[in-house]
Amino acid sequence: MPMHAADIEKLIRDAFPDAEVTMTALADDNDHWSAMVTSAAFKGKSRVQQHQMVYAALQGRMGGVLHALSLQTAAKD
Repeated sequence: MPMHAADIEKLIRDAFPDAEVTMTALADDNDHWSAMVTSAAFKGKSRVQQHQMVYAALQGRMGGVLHALSLQTAAKD
C-alpha cells in the first residue's frame, strides 16, 4: 500500500516538532517522494546523521510501505 505525503510529514513532525517539511511527488503513485526537512535537531549533525534521524522517524516504513524517498535535510539556525 502506498504512503501519502501527509502521513510521511506527520511522522517527521512527530519526531521533529519544529520541522519545516516540504513534500514533492516524484510520480503520481504515492510511492516516490522527495522531502526537504529543516530542523534545529540537525544542528551539529553530519548529513548522514540527519538522514538517519529522518529514517528513524519513519519507523521502519522506508523500503517497505514507502518505496522511495529522495531526502534533503538542513539545520535551522
